[in-house]
Amino acid sequence: MSEHKKEFEPVIVAFTCEHCAYAAADLAGLSKMHFPPNVRTIRLPCTGKVDMLYILRAFELGADGVFVAGCLKDQCHYVDGNYKAEARVMFLKKVLDALGFGGDRLEMYFMSSAMSDKFVEVAHEFTERIRRLGPTPFFKRRSEVLAK
Repeated sequence: MSEHKKEFEPVIVAFTCEHCAYAAADLAGLSKMHFPPNVRTIRLPCTGKVDMLYILRAFELGADGVFVAGCLKDQCHYVDGNYKAEARVMFLKKVLDALGFGGDRLEMYFMSSAMSDKFVEVAHEFTERIRRLGPTPFFKRRSEVLAK
């Protein structure tokens, strides 16, 4: 492993449902469970509100990885918002792969508000995945395009 990758601490953006995943993250904090401080949570009324442009903007602003965390399947407070979010994430993963950016930098998770351990596990595992992938290629590619 290169010296640069050892020092690399990824920036992770987590779009979370306020009823489930955000509540799970909050419960984890109240329970003094530790998850990486580089995970920035953004609370939404429902993950169905996550627009693909929000995700792309997070990458544009420097996120190395993004995950969307919503209610358990068939338990969405807004009926099917988590399924809509999942469809958007799956589509965008394919787009990111086609662009050479890497669909592995984006993921969707499902959890209830009582699953603080699941939120902590997801935060650690996803951070490690992004750490292995290295810094976002977006800025490198942007500088290559601007140099032409």
